Amino acid sequence: MSASAKPSSQDARLEEAFGISLARLYAAAAAGDATPAEHRALELRSFLALAEEQVACVRDRVHQYTAPEADMGTLSASELRFDAQWMDTALSVRIRYVTALGELLRAMPPASTAQASPPKLDQPRITTDPTPPIPPATAGPVIPSARGC
Repeated sequence: MSASAKPSSQDARLEEAFGISLARLYAAAAAGDATPAEHRALELRSFLALAEEQVACVRDRVHQYTAPEADMGTLSASELRFDAQWMDTALSVRIRYVTALGELLRAMPPASTAQASPPKLDQPRITTDPTPPIPPATAGPVIPSARGC
């Protein structure tokens, strides 16, 4: 299954940030219409989905080992230690992806301004000759005002 089809804990946050569904974001990326921020966000989201799948896989395996109906003879301390290390690593990676995605989304403008195109205004058109008319000649010399410049 493709990472784009796997759910992640941040899907709703991404849809809210970009103002469109994940399916439309992935479609825009595939068509080459996505912004660099959208590409980065989708890449981080895919990595996050894989990390969260690993966390769930280890969690489910530990639950299976420790289920009340499980055979005590199959418990292995070394396997549980290995799973604990794997879980620690997977959770650490997950936290880093969530943090990176959050920082990317905080650095972006809000969806309402990022998605809205600037309004198209009618440009004024000059309908007259742009040269000013020549004023009529005055009868005498122009005397500056005595009140100052």
